[in-house]
Amino acid sequence: MASGETGLASLVGTQISVITNDGKHYVGILRGYDQATNLLLQECQERVYSTKSGVQIIQNPGVYCIRGDNVAVVGEVDEEADSQLDLSAVRAPPLAPIHH
Repeated sequence: MASGETGLASLVGTQISVITNDGKHYVGILRGYDQATNLLLQECQERVYSTKSGVQIIQNPGVYCIRGDNVAVVGEVDEEADSQLDLSAVRAPPLAPIHH
C-alpha cells in the first residue's frame, strides 16, 4: 500500500457498507473516492433501523456522494450473506450519532 493510500482502492467496484458520523447506514457499489475520503456510491440504499418494525430501505438512484468528514466506518459487504438477510424481520435501535 502506497504512502497516504486509504485502502479503498481495492474496494472500487465492490459492494460496501458505510456508517456515517450522524448514524446512517448506506450500502452500495463504491465507484470512486478522493483524498478526503469523499465516497461515490452507485445503486445505493440507506438502511434505517427500528425496534418496532423491520429495516426500512430507502433507495438512492444514480450516484450518491457521502462527504469524507461524515464517514465513520467503511467495510466490504459479503453479497451472498447480505442477499439472504430478511431485513423486514430485523429489529434494532437506530444507530446513534457519533460525538467527538
